[in-house]
Amino acid sequence: MRILLGVSGGIAAYKAVLLLRLLREQGHAVRVVPTAAALRFVGAPTFEALSGEPVSTEVFDDVPGVQHVGLGQEADLVVVAPATADLLARAAAGRADDLLTSTLLVARCPVVMAPAMHTEMWQHPATRANVETLRGRGVHVIEPASGRLTGADTGAGRLPEPEDIARAALEAAAVGADASVRHDLAGRHVVVSGGGTREPIDPVRFIGNRSSGRQGVALAQAAAARGAQVTLVAANLAADLTAPLVAAGVSVRAVGSTAELREAVRSAAESADAVVMAAAVADFRPSAPPRAKIKKVAGSSPAPIELVENPDILAELAAHRLRADQVVVGFAAETGGDGTSVLEHGRAKARRKGADLLAVNAVGENLGFGTDVNDVTVLDAHGETVAAVAGSKREVADGLWDAVAKILTDM
Repeated sequence: MRILLGVSGGIAAYKAVLLLRLLREQGHAVRVVPTAAALRFVGAPTFEALSGEPVSTEVFDDVPGVQHVGLGQEADLVVVAPATADLLARAAAGRADDLLTSTLLVARCPVVMAPAMHTEMWQHPATRANVETLRGRGVHVIEPASGRLTGADTGAGRLPEPEDIARAALEAAAVGADASVRHDLAGRHVVVSGGGTREPIDPVRFIGNRSSGRQGVALAQAAAARGAQVTLVAANLAADLTAPLVAAGVSVRAVGSTAELREAVRSAAESADAVVMAAAVADFRPSAPPRAKIKKVAGSSPAPIELVENPDILAELAAHRLRADQVVVGFAAETGGDGTSVLEHGRAKARRKGADLLAVNAVGENLGFGTDVNDVTVLDAHGETVAAVAGSKREVADGLWDAVAKILTDM
């Protein structure tokens, strides 16, 4: 693959060297296009030695070759790391005042930008507006990591690790090369909940469930690939599941209990076009968990644990839409019983919850939870079947987004 690696002038430019080496070791041809400011952090000889190609910053460096046009036309993928606040602003404005910004205007291949800057700069309304503008044009803008910044400061704005950037960029390239991939969620903001909530019994014990969160992760990945701005509310998800999502530009909000999940979902949903509640949410919680660990006393039975009902987040979202045109989707993990099938339980739940769509799936040992495959029947608010999707959790995710996208289009 022919990759252009853009580097703008921030202290994180040293990580671009590591990214360059990583991409080269994976067999890709990489041409580095730095800004003049980037060369004040890392010299041209370093980039040239590791890439095996010349380094230019100005459109006048090779006038006969018209490289400010040719580089973008020939690229299979453009990665900008780090992308400073200044670079994001110039790209959003369509500036073409150096070789990198000129190349960005010409490129028709996937473009991935990995921002890096101080927290206040990342959070500034101007930067946020520039990011949204770029994403609206189909640019993959990765969410920065949180951690140590310049000096003693810490916070959001740290450049993701080169491995995470490479993974997100190559995935974007693969999606861009697949003509079958839809971009019907471009310009939409979607919220997905995933994982399983935990309700504390005491400081060390909790009531939980078997959800791995893989279906929620697949939903977030599929939505991002289809062009959406994605917020994943992650209930007790492992870092190895969420790290690739962050690198791909998904905003991940970690939560633990049902109350925390409810607050995070409602906050994120205020600006969402669609909310998909894929998390396995505890129906009950201990009424008064003690602050100290419950001790085991030999010969004595433990005191009963009184449970109280948790709020029904899905029903709340469906009954009180935070936006009039918002699509609300739920999941129903069912086991059947009492002579009633999984689907019959699901139809009753669909009518009771009032969500636009309800994905019903059977769960149990080696079924649904903790596996890489799923089998769901998608129902509407009346309990009528809209779709049936089986296969990998990513395939199920795309099937569900097909149904959501149709509702959004028809509104």
